[in-house]
Amino acid sequence: MKNLILVTGATGYIASRLIPRLLNSKYQIRALARDPQRLACRSWFRHVEVVAGDVMNPASLASALTGVETAYYLIHNMSSGRGYTDRELEGARNFAQAAENAGVRHIIYLGGLADPEQHIAPHMRSRIETGVVLRQGKVPVTEFRAGVIAGPGSISFEMIRFTTEAFPIVPGPVWLNNKSQPIAVQNVIDYLFAALENANGRGQVFEIGGPDVTYYKDLMLKYAQARSLNRSMILLPYVPLWLMAFGVGIMTPVPRPIAHALIGGLSADSVVKHPEARQVFSEVHLIAFDQAVRMALDELSPLHVERVWDDDGKMVKTIKHEGFFVHHRKAQINATVEQIFRAIENISKKPKWEVEIREENERIIILVKNQIGGQAWIEWCINQIADSTHLNQTVFFAPDGLPGFLYWYLFYPFNLFIFHRLIKNIARNAMVE
Repeated sequence: MKNLILVTGATGYIASRLIPRLLNSKYQIRALARDPQRLACRSWFRHVEVVAGDVMNPASLASALTGVETAYYLIHNMSSGRGYTDRELEGARNFAQAAENAGVRHIIYLGGLADPEQHIAPHMRSRIETGVVLRQGKVPVTEFRAGVIAGPGSISFEMIRFTTEAFPIVPGPVWLNNKSQPIAVQNVIDYLFAALENANGRGQVFEIGGPDVTYYKDLMLKYAQARSLNRSMILLPYVPLWLMAFGVGIMTPVPRPIAHALIGGLSADSVVKHPEARQVFSEVHLIAFDQAVRMALDELSPLHVERVWDDDGKMVKTIKHEGFFVHHRKAQINATVEQIFRAIENISKKPKWEVEIREENERIIILVKNQIGGQAWIEWCINQIADSTHLNQTVFFAPDGLPGFLYWYLFYPFNLFIFHRLIKNIARNAMVE
């Protein structure tokens, strides 16, 4: 087994993709989260050491950093509201000092791609200043600065995906004429991993991007082309930032405070001006944005979705996530795993359904054929916890453009009733066997 690696921000998007990569390379992983229970549903949970800690509480960091060779700093506070920039700098300062005290030999940080000499949004300025604060410590820091990250689950990509799917004419600010150099999430992980094993870039700052420099508006049009959607743009001379953030918060998975920060970031170009990363980390083979979009669309399946809806333990939850509308509910059933499984099998024999995936006594996924406005799946997972049997039912709906959005929202109350009846019928049928 290789050296011990600490991954902070373990509940976040990048960490959830970096950790499996590190595990595959036989590294020991310690994952840091403020609420470790939020990681319990992750596929890699049982293969890592999970510790509770908060960079805003320096005392919680000492034990988390003990014995660590390299630490990934993947934390941001955009969702915490007003004053988040000050908290980001304080957290970075606390972490740098704790890492120095613990004898950590290397910090790898992922920040934002922007020209600090320009007028840039507060969130981009904060990402750059966070890197500065980390480098003020004695532990060498390798910093990567990335712009739009293209991949399922990336907040910038999901904002592009849901907005383009929903609007035949996509409205936006004139800022969408600014330049962007998006990078595939696979390449972000490639760079983060390369910095661990390639010592040539240690202690340096690298701007990273894909092979394409384009306009922000063209990212949406390229996505539309990949989806065979007929879309056009209308750029408005002035749209209040709060209004755009409010709309994005309603229509996409991106929460309003994060949307506010991200949209503000469109006010300046986000392109690589210093391409040294390509030479230092020549082992990274860049993926074009068009290909990254196709790869993301190929993963539009329940098999590939990060199951974040179990993070807070709610019995019923509806979210937008990785291209899906997701409705999840749980039930405790007084029946055996085998009885519940047979009850689900009987339901799955309906003519309009076909069983797509089946894992004995654990999971059945049903593909619902001839679905209006998109594609739908229903997944059932059965878990035995102590003396209780739990059934998890998750509905995935991938909208096909505007008709899919209209279908989901107009029929949502009716579908909620159907989803509730479905799990109740399974429970009843299982208990009478």
